[in-house]
Amino acid sequence: MAQVTAFDVARYFIALSNDSEDEGISNLKLQKLLYYAQGYHLAIYDKPLFNEDIEAWLHGPVCPEVYRKYKSNKANPIFAPSEDDFPQIFTVEQMGLLDEVYYVFGQFAAWKLRDMTHEEIPWKNHEADAGIILHDEMRQYFKTRLN
Repeated sequence: MAQVTAFDVARYFIALSNDSEDEGISNLKLQKLLYYAQGYHLAIYDKPLFNEDIEAWLHGPVCPEVYRKYKSNKANPIFAPSEDDFPQIFTVEQMGLLDEVYYVFGQFAAWKLRDMTHEEIPWKNHEADAGIILHDEMRQYFKTRLN
């Protein structure tokens, strides 16, 4: 099985949003979904879903590489790649987790997700320096969020 990247996860969420939402998904919202996917994957499986860093930026957690890729969209929706461009690299468990994250958090507007992440310890701990949110911090925090 190929290593999943943050770009793969982003494309998965974009495809889900294009199937279910008229307005699509903005880069801001995408960043928060990546954060939640990584956090819950760490909590459940004790290993990262993807290797790219997540940093504590002004408007919440951000995966800088993915942010830069979609930066030109600004607040506009990002549209799904064609099926030919979408690798089938996710395990059944990973797809289940991504679908659940999207179902639970995708219902919220981008700015609501931003506000939610501002209340969470992993972002708060690095807010002042815009630093990398470490996997161990995310794992510990999201383990407390599991039911």
